Amino acid sequence: MMSAYIDFIRIRFIMMLAYRVNYYSGIIIYAINIGAYYFLWQAIYGEQDTLAGFTVAQMTTYIAVSWMARAFYFNNLDREIANEIRDGSVAVQLIRPYSYLLVKMMQGFGEGLFRLLLFMVPGLAIVCLIFPVSLPTDPAVWLIYLVMLFFSFLINSQINILTGLFAFFVENNEGMMRMKRVMVDLFSGVVVPIAFFPGWLTGIMEWLPFQAITYLPSSVFTGRTPLNEAAGVFSIQVMWFVILLIPIWLTWRAARKRLIVQGG
Repeated sequence: MMSAYIDFIRIRFIMMLAYRVNYYSGIIIYAINIGAYYFLWQAIYGEQDTLAGFTVAQMTTYIAVSWMARAFYFNNLDREIANEIRDGSVAVQLIRPYSYLLVKMMQGFGEGLFRLLLFMVPGLAIVCLIFPVSLPTDPAVWLIYLVMLFFSFLINSQINILTGLFAFFVENNEGMMRMKRVMVDLFSGVVVPIAFFPGWLTGIMEWLPFQAITYLPSSVFTGRTPLNEAAGVFSIQVMWFVILLIPIWLTWRAARKRLIVQGG
């Protein structure tokens, strides 16, 4: 059975190859975004060496790595699930001998692997040639970061799946999906590192899963979080992965009891 799920990863990866030209242009777009944030933060720092615990070099690396990491963990599972619920094709998926949600996760991972190899890696290489990005030299940092990046994908995908499942209960959850995307980009630390948020808002962020998507892995990668504290930071990701399984299971259980297909 597990081999069948692995096939879903392979099939989605092959499907993404048909759209690889779009991702080549995406590298340029991401490089422009990184450049805009780089010059913005250069102006904010001015003559200061550090802000909120970030040195100029750490901030430059944080910006580049955070945006390129987004290229890996980003997916549209919420929109896919919502569309399948609206057009009724989810009913066919439910009678097949596999877990619908696990299939979606595998498809998202296939897309993520494609983005990692053909978007994130070449994109980061190009950005490193343009901007003064300082990559870590310790192999342990890279290994820990890659593991944390995988959990970033898992947690982001869980949030997407949970958002998509709400299409079972509302006729159109487009607004919810857009709000979710803004919240993930803002509160995960892609737009602004969480360390720059006001103290009261930082305290709230510690009780939400968004920081586990971008801010925590990038802090380890840039050296802002020492390597001896990486295990504690990683445990936060694992905790949120386990916690998010609960609302997904409850929502999925409730959704299967009230499947309403629009148009038929």
